[in-house]
Amino acid sequence: MTAPKATDAPYAPPRIFGPAYRTASLGILLVVTLIAFEGMSVGAIMPAVSDDLDALDLYGMSLSVFLIAGLLANVVAGLWSDRRGHALPFLLGVGLFVAGMVVAGAAGTKELFIVGRVVQGLGGGAVIVAIYVMIVRVYVPEARPKVFAALSAAWVLPALIGPGVGGIVAQTAGWRWVFFGIVPLVIPAMLMLLPALRTDEGPAPAPPTGPRSRPLAMTLAATATAAGAGTLLYGVDRLHTIPLPGAIATAVGFVALAVGLPRLLPPGALRFGRGLPTTVMMRGVLSSAFFGINMFLPLLLTKVSGLSVAQAGVALTTGALGWTVGSYLQSRREYDRPRLVRLAAAAVTAGIVLTMLALVPGLTGWVTVPAWVVAGFGMGIGTPSISVTTMRQSPDAEQGANSAALQVVDTLGSALTVGIGGVLINLIGHDDIATGYATLAVLMVAIGLLGVVVAGRMRDVS
Repeated sequence: MTAPKATDAPYAPPRIFGPAYRTASLGILLVVTLIAFEGMSVGAIMPAVSDDLDALDLYGMSLSVFLIAGLLANVVAGLWSDRRGHALPFLLGVGLFVAGMVVAGAAGTKELFIVGRVVQGLGGGAVIVAIYVMIVRVYVPEARPKVFAALSAAWVLPALIGPGVGGIVAQTAGWRWVFFGIVPLVIPAMLMLLPALRTDEGPAPAPPTGPRSRPLAMTLAATATAAGAGTLLYGVDRLHTIPLPGAIATAVGFVALAVGLPRLLPPGALRFGRGLPTTVMMRGVLSSAFFGINMFLPLLLTKVSGLSVAQAGVALTTGALGWTVGSYLQSRREYDRPRLVRLAAAAVTAGIVLTMLALVPGLTGWVTVPAWVVAGFGMGIGTPSISVTTMRQSPDAEQGANSAALQVVDTLGSALTVGIGGVLINLIGHDDIATGYATLAVLMVAIGLLGVVVAGRMRDVS
């Protein structure tokens, strides 16, 4: 798109729900909403699933295999998008996600249910990366912050109603229909996205080069990273029950991560190199700090503050609302994105600190409501800003690889801090939840402060 001449009418950035982009925007949002709804509702139906399949261990396993399979798919879909375009990985990802839902819904054993969750993770991981690349290749730069904001908003409604609706469906029609019921809704989303899947604006990007363009090496690195993450989480989870085997698994997982992860990220990412490397890493910093607390906030509120499970859920809901407001505001005009991400890290850190007021004797647990609005607001302004900046800093031939890198650090950051948080709660807070939560919160504050310090390094070298 060329800049308007002086004699032209004033330039108005295209609306993402205007005629040019309406069907693509609606299709993207419907697909993301379906993935989000399924993810948010699975937790609510797991009691029914575990009872039916006689498998209490499905709780943690169903989440971990989904995340680890998604991590592997992130990398493969990124490679494919850079080499062949976003259409095929998107279509294959949607197909795998649907197939996984059918397998999980039809499962008669816990092993088949886990297979279904693995297939869902592969599909979901591929779809998200392909959507990022689709946004860059279909929408003009002025429209991209609004699209990424809309993606964030697409998670809010499922976060609000997903667990409740999933529970109602499980109690009435049966838990299997939480999976089966989503399948027909994929068809209209695919029909709306057909034009975007065929879009081919401008010359094709140059073939990807460099170490992250080698399919075999990248696939092996992704496999090592996914296996390392799974082994590390397995080991960490068992350190307090079987210390020696747990320590060995933790060490093996750490080594596998150290070997595989650097090859999936831009060079210098783990050193927070200036420009793109730090931009990608900031996604992991924000996710680590926020979700490391988000998972354990209900535990604090129910075991320490004496709130009910439903009341504790309100605090998490306010975080989603704050996220939505932040996403909307960052899309209103163009900002200094590194400065906005620094503000985001500060807001997440402040929100975590404020939740610790619930530990003060005499103060109500409801103080966490405004605290988590602040933290959610930080995620709302930060996450889309990181996505926009990453795509702006990415050469055409590396958009898929860098989209995959964002998802990798996002998944790893949240998965590892949640896993480590669980260990801290078990070891330190088993008989004293308040002390365990305080220890975890201090660690997450340290991660948030790291983000405040390094966010300025997102700026390209001048």
